[in-house]
Amino acid sequence: MNLGKKRELLQKRRWRIRKKIVGTALRPRLTVRFTNKNIHAQCINDELATTLVSISTNEKELKTHLPNVSSSDKLGSLLGKRLVDAGIKTVVFDRAGRKYHGCVKAFAESVRKEGLKF
Repeated sequence: MNLGKKRELLQKRRWRIRKKIVGTALRPRLTVRFTNKNIHAQCINDELATTLVSISTNEKELKTHLPNVSSSDKLGSLLGKRLVDAGIKTVVFDRAGRKYHGCVKAFAESVRKEGLKF
């Protein structure tokens, strides 16, 4: 399977998930994206098209983290703390077309440990 076809199938999965998931002011959408070098996560209010809270391994204090299970666990707990500080208690989780295992599962469980519900 060539790279173009894999990207096309990933995009179709993203669209299929996004049809069902919408972030509101009461329950914003928590999306996570893993690249080969970084992890990006943000909490989005789709009604106003604004990002409420975000975190990335591009930030100065998180530069040493790689996109693996242990780093996604640390990033998830840090994002969970930021969300609780912002007053957000419930979110809708958007896995961005990826399977719910490995890094995605570790990230989601660490966010849940900080007290968020989804």
